[in-house]
Amino acid sequence: MVGPARFMNLLSCFELGIIDVLRENPGMTAAKLGDAVGAKPDAVEQLLHLLVKEGFVSHDEGSGAYALDALAGVAEADLRRALTYMNMIKVVALRQLFYLTDSVRTGTLVGLKELYGAEGTLYGAVADHRDLRESWATLMDNVTANIDPWFFGNVDIPAGARVLDLAGNTGLGAIHTYQHKASPGLRVTTFDLPEKEKECLENFRAHGVDEHCSFIGGNVFEGIPKGFDVVLIKHFLDMFDKDDVFRILQGVHSSLEVGGQVNIMVPVYPENIKDTDNYNVDFFPAFFIGCTMAQGGPQKLSTYRGWLEECGFEVTKAVTKDPAEVPRDVIPVQAILCATKTA
Repeated sequence: MVGPARFMNLLSCFELGIIDVLRENPGMTAAKLGDAVGAKPDAVEQLLHLLVKEGFVSHDEGSGAYALDALAGVAEADLRRALTYMNMIKVVALRQLFYLTDSVRTGTLVGLKELYGAEGTLYGAVADHRDLRESWATLMDNVTANIDPWFFGNVDIPAGARVLDLAGNTGLGAIHTYQHKASPGLRVTTFDLPEKEKECLENFRAHGVDEHCSFIGGNVFEGIPKGFDVVLIKHFLDMFDKDDVFRILQGVHSSLEVGGQVNIMVPVYPENIKDTDNYNVDFFPAFFIGCTMAQGGPQKLSTYRGWLEECGFEVTKAVTKDPAEVPRDVIPVQAILCATKTA
């Protein structure tokens, strides 16, 4: 019950600048902190009670002075990553989840319509609403940059292959593909909605890979381009319910020649749903149904394996990221499935 209150209390201390002020000037009273951040000392003191309780901040009863406690030992990169997640949860999720029950009943994103007047999905709304775009896109770029080295370390892309990055957004995945798997003749193509083309090509030029990477506009449900040896599907299948996942996998199967490969990365639920070290179950059902797609959500690794086999693929590799290797502030536990089209 107190989760949302704790979340916003902590985040507000960062947004107000209280944590930064304490890092630069430890030993400040609530009165001095209030002056520094432009807030009433009483309110500052109230917010800091929780941080003292949790050991994030220390408080000297005699002098009334506050200083960073556990937060003083958090590396800057870790802190910024956590705050990126928290900002996305605040902007994209917290308000929309007020309407979760209505979204489940209607199969639509009721919160997105009530708050932004937007129909459809979050991924369409980000084009028109800067706050959604900056919050969501910043996090997704960070997630991609952090997880892609692990992904490419676990998949095989033959030298000189023609690679299609399915629903590759604005090209970051294609860029990483070439950077991690460069070989003579390797070509990587981003396939996504036509409106992504301009930004995608600009990204290719900015990263110096425009001679090796290209863009094709289209919709995965209307046809997937042929002529590729390898198809990558990252951060995408979990957005859909089973029927649409099958449409995507069957479309990929039809586009590949026999022996063609598909490499998939998705967040997964643990095989034992009661596993307390995996927070995918805590977060993704409400997030997908209430905030992004009005459908979808991860599955167990065994479920994805079975779906691939039903769609005509032979699974050659299935591996889940060790939760112990995932920073505690990162929610998704990702998995990789590699499969080959059979006759």
